[in-house]
Amino acid sequence: MDQYPLGRSRPDLAVDNLPEPEQVFKISRIGPRQLFMYVVGPSLIALGISIGSGEWLLGPQAVGQYGFVGVGWVILVSAVLQTFYNVECSRYVLATGEAPVVGWGRVPPGYLLWVPLSVFIVIFSFIAGGWAAAAGQGMYALVHGEVAPAGAEEPRLWAIGLLVVVFLLTAFARRISRALELANWLMVGTILVGLILIDLFVVPFSMWWEGIRGFVTPAAPPEGITATQLGGLAGFTALASGLNWYVMGHYRDKGYGMGYRTGFISGLRGDQTKLLDVGVTFPDDDANRGRWRRWYRLLLVDMWGVFFVGAMIGMLLPTILMAHAVEVSGTRPTAADVPTFVASVLEAEYGRGMFYIALILGVLILFSTQLGIFEAMVRVTTDAAHGTSPKLRAMIEGDPRRFYFPFMLVLLVVISVILHLALPVNLVQWSANMSNLGALIYPFMLMYLNSKLPRPARPRPWHYVLLAANVLFFGFFFINFIADFFGDPLVTF
Repeated sequence: MDQYPLGRSRPDLAVDNLPEPEQVFKISRIGPRQLFMYVVGPSLIALGISIGSGEWLLGPQAVGQYGFVGVGWVILVSAVLQTFYNVECSRYVLATGEAPVVGWGRVPPGYLLWVPLSVFIVIFSFIAGGWAAAAGQGMYALVHGEVAPAGAEEPRLWAIGLLVVVFLLTAFARRISRALELANWLMVGTILVGLILIDLFVVPFSMWWEGIRGFVTPAAPPEGITATQLGGLAGFTALASGLNWYVMGHYRDKGYGMGYRTGFISGLRGDQTKLLDVGVTFPDDDANRGRWRRWYRLLLVDMWGVFFVGAMIGMLLPTILMAHAVEVSGTRPTAADVPTFVASVLEAEYGRGMFYIALILGVLILFSTQLGIFEAMVRVTTDAAHGTSPKLRAMIEGDPRRFYFPFMLVLLVVISVILHLALPVNLVQWSANMSNLGALIYPFMLMYLNSKLPRPARPRPWHYVLLAANVLFFGFFFINFIADFFGDPLVTF
């Protein structure tokens, strides 16, 4: 079989033909109905994470405290840059069938540096567990009909219980990525429809216009907001800025492009087919050029048509609801009560029923984030270990599930301990600014890798400019965050 050299320190890629999309999804044609039933998917997992920490915690908190103007444009720029970055991460997955964490091992000086460092950054960014703690607070309020008192233990137990639900969902799946897609179809659909109905019922149209205008109005950040808060908002608007690649491996498991040739991780109910430790790419000929264009168009539909649109709607709806809640209550959310603030205000204004509806939506929002992040930490570590360690592959006899599920249980225990250490929004802001660290590293690595793909899959010159824009935008917030953490921030407003 032909070989295609790419980068350093990793074996050459095998070469095979790209499959047709219809072959992968086992359908005769792809129309609008088939597109949404079979083709769209990985974007929903990313969207489920997206409509969570940023959209339900940091965005509403920032708008609730400071208003739309000067904050909204940060949300829009972040979402545009992140969606573009997601496409570039996914380009590599479609062209090689390798998860990004394995691909980083091809960047000089090699996998011994980049693969373990990348796993460490992802775990360190998300293990703080603020996303889980916030979901636990929502569950407590849903069960007891009131906000949890400060320092209460029960919300943490609910958060741990939801982590166990994630474990069971993946364990009883046939194909884990597909189970996550279906769960997010249900949750994200319910969330967006529910929020639209609540907002139409309670939020005046002047507030809708104020929110939309805030997205497109260039203005200095409002007085009093810190660059660290803005950095957290930018980092978790849409997804996780420079670390978004940690979710894009789902395109491999979905079978997009060459992912069809490299395999996927099954749940315990499914049969584990062989998961290749080295990727496969395609020859540069007319037939494969045509197939690549088809796959790339499907990727653009999934990312811009579903993820970007969903993320912007998912940020608009909770933030205008929060702004309305602040207006009618005359109070502003704090770091401690932001997960349940809107529900409490709606109860006072519209009755007990609205309180529970808002809480149910809040729990779904935060659990969809918990589901995606917890599973992704396990997935990234599994892909890294399986792709780079022959000894591990021999130990688990080529079945990645023998690492995946034990590691998930270990991580569950570790997060359960860490959950007791800080307030959710403070934890999420730390995670979000650590996500911005990734923007100083991975866009450059993508430039290197994608420039060496088969010619039809390579980015155009302006794509590199937008990757550099990711570095400047998100990197600024990380550098300021570090300066603020150790002393005085570089920028104040």
